[in-house]
Amino acid sequence: MAVAAALPGPLDGFFETATPEAWLDAACRRLPELLLDHASCELKAASTALGFIYRYPENTALCIRMSKLAREELRHFEQVRKLMQGMNISFERLGASRYAGALRDQVRQHEPYRLLDMLLVGALIEARSCERFAALAPRLPQPLAGFYSGLLASEARHFGNYLEFARGATGIGAEEFERRLAELKDAEAELICAPDHEFRFHSGPPVAA
Repeated sequence: MAVAAALPGPLDGFFETATPEAWLDAACRRLPELLLDHASCELKAASTALGFIYRYPENTALCIRMSKLAREELRHFEQVRKLMQGMNISFERLGASRYAGALRDQVRQHEPYRLLDMLLVGALIEARSCERFAALAPRLPQPLAGFYSGLLASEARHFGNYLEFARGATGIGAEEFERRLAELKDAEAELICAPDHEFRFHSGPPVAA
């Protein structure tokens, strides 16, 4: 069994539930699908960051940080597309996975809880991406292994950005913050452990597995 790469400090011990081995095994066998959805995830991450700017234009610090994050996500999209080109993998649209949609269904609609939940969901998605990069890197061939290892620091930084703003930009007390984070972490853990009919970067273990 391959040993996962060390997670950056902010994420060490963050998740109680690791990615299932069945998903990791499937990912190593299904690299075209993995990379296709990874590219789509980078685009969606950039779009999500821009969405914060449109929705909260009065929050200067948040807008500046999300603008930088969107540019970095687009750079990652370009890098994934370049890897795909080198592996003769054509880009095509895949249907959305249940993961991000189910997490966003947890978002409450009234402020400041909407902003809190959106930021926490963003943090969880970035954290899970980082955890999966770390678990996959030792199992994959080069140059993909090196690329995924190289993404660890940026994904951990994105996670930290989301969590920092969730703690400081919403006016929510520490106890309520921790309670809500725990609730969303539990929902996220269920999603990555439940059998999934479609294989995606953030899916659960494939049903066939």
